Amino acid sequence: MPNPTPATQEHSAVPGSGKKRTAFFISDGTGLTVEGIGHSLLAQFRDQPVEQVTVPYVDSDARVKLVLQRIERAAEESGLQPIIITSIVSDQIRNQLHESSALMLDVFESYLAPLANLFGTNPVRTVGVSHGISNDSRYSARMDAVHFAMDNDDGRRTREFESADVILVGVSRSGKTPTCLYLALQFGLRAANYPITEEDMDSTSLPKILRPYQQKLFGLTIDPRRLMSIRQERRANSRYASPEQCEFEVRQVEQMLRRAQIPYLDATELSVEELATRLMSQAGIERRIS
Repeated sequence: MPNPTPATQEHSAVPGSGKKRTAFFISDGTGLTVEGIGHSLLAQFRDQPVEQVTVPYVDSDARVKLVLQRIERAAEESGLQPIIITSIVSDQIRNQLHESSALMLDVFESYLAPLANLFGTNPVRTVGVSHGISNDSRYSARMDAVHFAMDNDDGRRTREFESADVILVGVSRSGKTPTCLYLALQFGLRAANYPITEEDMDSTSLPKILRPYQQKLFGLTIDPRRLMSIRQERRANSRYASPEQCEFEVRQVEQMLRRAQIPYLDATELSVEELATRLMSQAGIERRIS
């Protein structure tokens, strides 16, 4: 196995130099698991410029060869030792990856051996078991929740609000739709959303249509400057995207939520994953699937 590139031989990745270390998230499946772990690990080193590359379905000698070539090319171009974070099941493929000059972090091997000792049995080492349709009822619940979120987007079917687990409210373009879809896909929750429009803002009271479902409501707000930027991409130079309109709508909706004692989160700096999990924690909502 080649020795890792000594730190003293690396070129410093100084700001403006264009030099970036490359991290490869390599999987013999979808890559979703190792990508999530990789993002979380590298987020702890935010001052380090790293190009992150996900490479799924590395399940043959031909695919491994292409990946190894790509890794060595990244090392040569940057002068920096690459990183491999992998969830490969096959011993043969993992051994081939060890032949690269990259720092290799093997997610599965870090945890499988201790678990095997605890259980007194060997892991099945089956590719894709965490993402396959192994439980039909769980998969059906997930898909039903996604369809519910799509059907009840932007207040289209308020008659179905009674069966919602949560109803997100807020100004237009505050992140309601992606959060609903994430709640559905990841947790199997029936999430609807309703945009508070300018017509609803004639009063600081909740819109009449929402009042029967007050216990299901959860608000999303956003910094007016960020809202303006988002709306400019949709309707440039319109009243809808003007600073005055964005500030007015955010102020009015926040007043409405506070008056009705509806919990809410500021979506400005939060990812959809953070929004969803914080929302569930704050509202005391349990996931339907695990």
